[in-house]
Amino acid sequence: MKSSSSGGLVYSTESGRMCPECRNAIAQCTCKARAAPLGDGVVRVSRQTKGRGGKCVTLVKGLALDAVALAQLGKQLRTACGSGGTVKDGVIEVQGDHCDLIMETLRKLGHDPKRAGG
Repeated sequence: MKSSSSGGLVYSTESGRMCPECRNAIAQCTCKARAAPLGDGVVRVSRQTKGRGGKCVTLVKGLALDAVALAQLGKQLRTACGSGGTVKDGVIEVQGDHCDLIMETLRKLGHDPKRAGG
């Protein structure tokens, strides 16, 4: 068998996702792989129903924040809307059509959101 240099522990039930560079848990990662946040700095708020069984979600993309700060912002937005949601791959998803409320909340928090989509 051929051994792969990119192989190794990806997920641990003890600490969750593992960093591929330093082999630490993502929460304790200090290498360059975690230092570069996702997003281009232009905050886009959009509404989507595609692939969700007709249910509507509000998406917030483009935030240049690290994973911890993005999770905290997601929590603030969900609380402001009184709704559920999640943070996946640098995108905050809030259940329901809350574009206007989320844009207002982001402005109060110092971001400059733009409405995306139709």
